[in-house]
Amino acid sequence: MKCAYYAIGDVHGEAERLRALHDAILNDIAAHGWAAEIVHLGDYVDRGPDSRGVIAAVMALQATAAHCVRALRGNHEQMMLDAYDRFDNADMHWMMNGGAFAAESYGWREARGGDWRACIDKDHVAWLRGLPTLHCDDARKIAFVHAGIDPKTFPACSEEIRIWTRSQKFFDPGRWPARPELDGWLVVHGHTPTNDFRPQIVGGDARQPRRINVDTGAVFGGALTCVVLAPDAAPRFLAA
Repeated sequence: MKCAYYAIGDVHGEAERLRALHDAILNDIAAHGWAAEIVHLGDYVDRGPDSRGVIAAVMALQATAAHCVRALRGNHEQMMLDAYDRFDNADMHWMMNGGAFAAESYGWREARGGDWRACIDKDHVAWLRGLPTLHCDDARKIAFVHAGIDPKTFPACSEEIRIWTRSQKFFDPGRWPARPELDGWLVVHGHTPTNDFRPQIVGGDARQPRRINVDTGAVFGGALTCVVLAPDAAPRFLAA
């Protein structure tokens, strides 16, 4: 049976809004009575007020929801893991990119000093390590990823591309090469906030565009956005 997908963009510590969006999604699923999968596209941590609460909310939904709940790894999760594992510039790089706010949500205080790693829930670290960087529905030709793909090598593009790319060759589906591996595919992603804080639909037709960006800058004043991809229907959006 084909299912409806609910794909959530970059959260960045906005735990209260994520919980509200989860409620809206579950209500929407119940109203339609269809099979569904909820896909989080990454960047749960950093910059916002409650990274710990975001991870806890996703893990709780995975444990309790009657529907499949997926979570992908974003570049900010990768930076956090790199900082956690290494005692070099990775630590400072993460802190300067919002990591200090994430560490503080776990109870660390910069003014007190000490190793922030001791504050992080070990089960959260294990959960982050297990996150994949790509989920595909081969039958419907939908790829879910944090940042994007390399149109020249998809689906074999590297994890670095999947969590970091901002290539203009990806952003413009008109520049994608004529490869059978790309025929009819839609890529759903976040990572790059839209300029107008609205979700972006690019290429293709109303029912199957080529690219949808749901990073609407939740931590910068925009909404936290979810795209709903129901079978044989045009994309629509929920927000909190």
